[in-house]
Amino acid sequence: MASKSATKVYKCETCGLVATEKGHLCSPREVKKVYTCEYCGIAVNDPRHVCKPKVEKLNYVCDACGRVAVSKGEVCYPKKIKG
Repeated sequence: MASKSATKVYKCETCGLVATEKGHLCSPREVKKVYTCEYCGIAVNDPRHVCKPKVEKLNYVCDACGRVAVSKGEVCYPKKIKG
């Protein structure tokens, strides 16, 4: 079963940062592409989707913005999540 999030998502054309509000980006462009989660298979328009199977694999958090990631290279300032 697939579902779509109604939240608008913007991506900065300069740095690639993704946010749900234009004001957080210097050159925002609305993202209309639907992403399929590689962990749960649900189609969403928010690439920041974090599902239960992904939560189990999260290892890092960005010390600057708080974004979570599976691998160190997916965030700017990686900090190991204690677990």
